[in-house]
Amino acid sequence: MRDSYEDIITLPHHVSDKRPQMPMQERAAQFSPFAALTGYDAAIRETARTTDARLELSEESMELLNTKLQMAADSIAEQPELSFTYFKPDERKSGGAYITVSGAVKKVDDYKRLIILQSGETIPMDDVLEIEGELFSALQQ
Repeated sequence: MRDSYEDIITLPHHVSDKRPQMPMQERAAQFSPFAALTGYDAAIRETARTTDARLELSEESMELLNTKLQMAADSIAEQPELSFTYFKPDERKSGGAYITVSGAVKKVDDYKRLIILQSGETIPMDDVLEIEGELFSALQQ
């Protein structure tokens, strides 16, 4: 069998007179991998991220929560340290997460339905699951 490249194998490598040679860095870059599906990895991570469902409180729990909220509003001047556990909806998908923050209450805004802490953090009243603190020790007995 005859080698089909015999006639050209000994010829010198062609170098163009009109175009400059491509630098080694660029030549290597043309073979580097690319992301055919831009954003696909981010979409997979977002789909895999879990969220919690909002819990529905019973009537009894709602009454206790309202009592605690009223006690907190009545004792703003004493600035007791309280912990609020509330539902924060997720911005990108259904569900959210339960967050617990602590601090003294600065104001309870019944019109806007917000609890405003001394730190400036606002908590939507309708999202509160639990309020805890020394203030409520009489309720637990």
